[in-house]
Amino acid sequence: MSAALAVGIEPGESPAQRVARWTAGYRPAPGQPDEFVGADGRPRAVWQRLLDRLGGLNESEIMARFVSAERHIRDAGISFRIAGDQREHPWPLGSMPLVIEAPEWRDLCAGLVQRAELMEAILADVYGPGDLVATGHLPAAVVAGSPEFLHPLHGVAPPGGHHLRLYAADLGRGPDGRWQVLADRTQAPSGLGWALENRMVLARTFPDFFQDLHVERLPAFFQAFREGLALGAERADPRICLLTSGPYSSTYVEQAALARYLGLMLVEGDDLVMRDGRLHVRTVSGLKRADALWRRIDADYLDPLELDPASRLGVPGILDALRNGTLVMANMPGSGLVESAALAPYLDCLCRRLLGEPLRLSHPRTWWCGDLEGLAHVQANLDRLILRPAATPQRGAGRDALLAPSALAAGRAAVVDALRDRPFDTVAQEPAPLSTMPGWERGPDGLYLVPRPFVMRVFAARTAAGWQVMPGGFCRMAERDNVDPLELRLGIRAADVWILSDEPVAAPLLGSHAAPRVRRLGGHLPARAADGLFWYGRYAERAEAVTRLTLAHLRSFGDAVGADISGSPDAPAALAIRALLDEWACVGAADLPTAALAQEALCGRDQAGSARAHVTAARRNASALRARLSGEIWRVLADLSDLLSLDTERAFTESQLATRAERTLSHLASLSGLAHENTSRAEGWHFAELGRRIERAINTCTFALAFANDEATPGCLGTMLALTDSQISYGRRYMQGSSLDPVRDMVLLDPYNPRSIAFQMDAIVRHLAELPALSADGIPEPHCRLAGRILAELRAGEAADFDAVRLTALNTDLERLADGIATRYFPTGPHALRSEKLTGLA
Repeated sequence: MSAALAVGIEPGESPAQRVARWTAGYRPAPGQPDEFVGADGRPRAVWQRLLDRLGGLNESEIMARFVSAERHIRDAGISFRIAGDQREHPWPLGSMPLVIEAPEWRDLCAGLVQRAELMEAILADVYGPGDLVATGHLPAAVVAGSPEFLHPLHGVAPPGGHHLRLYAADLGRGPDGRWQVLADRTQAPSGLGWALENRMVLARTFPDFFQDLHVERLPAFFQAFREGLALGAERADPRICLLTSGPYSSTYVEQAALARYLGLMLVEGDDLVMRDGRLHVRTVSGLKRADALWRRIDADYLDPLELDPASRLGVPGILDALRNGTLVMANMPGSGLVESAALAPYLDCLCRRLLGEPLRLSHPRTWWCGDLEGLAHVQANLDRLILRPAATPQRGAGRDALLAPSALAAGRAAVVDALRDRPFDTVAQEPAPLSTMPGWERGPDGLYLVPRPFVMRVFAARTAAGWQVMPGGFCRMAERDNVDPLELRLGIRAADVWILSDEPVAAPLLGSHAAPRVRRLGGHLPARAADGLFWYGRYAERAEAVTRLTLAHLRSFGDAVGADISGSPDAPAALAIRALLDEWACVGAADLPTAALAQEALCGRDQAGSARAHVTAARRNASALRARLSGEIWRVLADLSDLLSLDTERAFTESQLATRAERTLSHLASLSGLAHENTSRAEGWHFAELGRRIERAINTCTFALAFANDEATPGCLGTMLALTDSQISYGRRYMQGSSLDPVRDMVLLDPYNPRSIAFQMDAIVRHLAELPALSADGIPEPHCRLAGRILAELRAGEAADFDAVRLTALNTDLERLADGIATRYFPTGPHALRSEKLTGLA
C-alpha cells in the first residue's frame, strides 16, 4: 500500500474538509483525459460518491484498513513474478479503486461484446473459407505473415463451435474523452485471477463500502464463465483443466487462484498425455480423461509435434484432440492472430461487412506499413508517429515499442532501412497520452490526490446465453508518469474496478446458479500435485530435524538426559551433532563456534541443508499447490520464512538462537496440526502425510546410527531422546536414566510413541491402503509389499537386534520405499499407467 497513508489525524477536521484537502491541487496534464475530473473541473459524480464515503474515515482508520489488507496479501501468499525474474514480489494492490457509473459501463459492455463477436467472426473466416482475403477486405500478408497464424489449424472446426471463450481488451480514454481499445487480448488473456484477488482483498478491507456504494458483484460472471468453458464437451459432467506453464510463470498465482475458485484441475504439460485420440490427465489413480482445457500458455508451445519442437510446456499430439472434436479448448490455438496491430486499420470495414454495423469502440489511429498508402503516410510523418511491431499488441511497453518520436534522431537510419526492407513488419500510431486516475500522495498537510496513468483490462466470457462482460476489471496504475502501465512490473500498482449501480446490488454466491449434486470426494489428484505434496511434507520434516539437531547443540537437557552437551563442544554427542550438520550440508564447516554453527544451520542462506533452505523448499512446493492448501498454512509458512530470514551479517547469541529455534519448532508443529485438523482426508492429504512420515522415519534412523549405536554414551542417548521429542515419555517409563536398549525400543520399535519408526511405518501402511490401486486383482503393489515387510520386521524385532548393520539396512529400505512410491504415483513421460479393470470373473 502507499506509504502516503502514514500520516496523522487532522484534529477537528470534518469529512467535507478532509475531502477538500484530498482533492486540492488535483491537476491533470493539459489535454490528458482524466477519470476524476469532469468537464467543469470538479470531481465526477461517481468519484464524489466514493470520496464522500471515504471522508467519513480519518486517515488513521484508512491506514489501519490497508495495513490489514497488506497483512492478508502476505498471509495468503498473493504475489507476482516479473518475466525472467525468479523472485516473488508482494502483490502491489493500490489504495484507490477505479470507479465507473453503471450507465457508462453498459455502453462500454455493448462495445466489448461487439468487438468479441468481430474477433470471433474474423477467426472463423481466416481458419475457414478465407473469404476476407479472397475479396480483398483483409490483406493476405496480415494473415500469412503473422507468427500467430497456425497453418496446422486451418480447416479445423473448433469443438463447441467457437474459437474464443474468453476475450479481453485493454482500455483507456482517448483524447475525445471516450473509451478506446489499446490492445485486444485473445491469445491466452491474463488478469482475470488478479481481478478476483483484488476484489477479495478490498471486500475484506471495505466491506461496508460495497453495500453502501452499490458495487456490482463478480460471482455470477465467474459461474457463467465456468459453465461456458464446458460448452460443446462430449460428456454431461466434463472434467475441466487449466493448463499452466508452472510455478515460475509470471501469472501462476492468479492461475492457481482461478483454479481454486472455479473448481478446475490445475495441470502442467507433463500432467497430460494423449491416448487413443483423447487427452488424459496423469493422476495417482491412473489416466483420467480431460474434456475441456483452459489454455494459459502461448499457442505455439502447445504441441511440440506440430508447432514448436523445442517446447517443454505442451502435450505432444494434442492438436489431434481438436481435429477429432474430443477436446474443447479456450481459447483455440491460433486465436492470437487477431491481437495483431496490423488489423487495426481494417477493423471498422470488417465490422461493417461481418456484423453489418460500424465499430462501437475505436482504437488509436493506426497505419500498417505493408499497405503502400500507409507506408507513404508513415514515411512522410516519421517525426510524429510511434512505430511498433505489427505482430504484437497495439500498444505496449519496452519490447513492443520500436521507436517514439523523441528517439527518432538516434534511430532514423535504422528505421528508414527497416521500412524499406520489411515494411510489413511495422505499424505506426498517433501518440496519445494515457488517461489518468487518482492516486494517493503525501504532503506536509496530509494526504491529497494526484493523477496517475492507468490502463483497464476488461473481460468478456462466452456463455450459454451469449457473451457476458465481467462487471469490473483489472486496472494497472503507474506510480510515475514515465512508466507505461500496460504490463505489470515494478513501479506499477494494481487497482480494483468498481461499477457503481444506482440501485442496491444483491450479493450472489458462487454456485447459487444451480444446486450441485452432493458428493464427498474432491476428484482425482494429478500426479504432479501428489509429488509436490509428498515433497512438501518431506521438506517440512527436514526443517524440523535440522532445527531439533541445532537446538540440541545449544541447550542443556538437565536431568532428562543426564548431560550438558552445550558446554562441552568436544563431548561425543556434540561432535556427532556437528558431524551430522556438516554431512547434511547445514553448515560450511563443522568446527565453527557454537553460536556461528547454530546460526548457519538455522538461517544460512547459502547452505543447501539449513532449516531456512528446507522451509524455502517447502514453500516453493506449496506455491505449486496454491489451489489445494488453506490460507492458514500459507500464513504459517510466511511466518516461518520471516523467522528464519535473519541478517546473516549480524552475529546472534546462543540464547537468541535457541529462542528462535524453539519458535520455529512451534510453527512447524502448527503446520502439522493444521494438516490434521483443517485438511480434508482426500488423496492429497495422504501424500503430504506419507512424505512427512517417511522423512521422519529416515531421519530417526539416521539419528539412531549417530546417537544410539553400540558405543553410545549417556549424553548421546539423551540427545537421541531429545531429537525424537521422547524425553518425557522415557522419564515416566524408566527411572534409572538413559540406557541403550530402552532408548532404542522407544525411538525405533514402540508402536505407541508418535516419533518412533514403527509408528511411522504403521501410519505409512494405512495411508498406502487408502490410495487407489491400478489393478483390482487384490495383489499388493511392490511399494505396498515393501512397506508391509518393513513394518513386520519392526513389530517382530527386539531393540538389541538393531545394531549399525541392521539400522543401515533399515535406512536403505526406507529410501527404497520413498523411491517406490515416487515411481508408482509420480510417473512422467511415457511411464503413466492406466487403471486396469478386472476381467474374467463371474
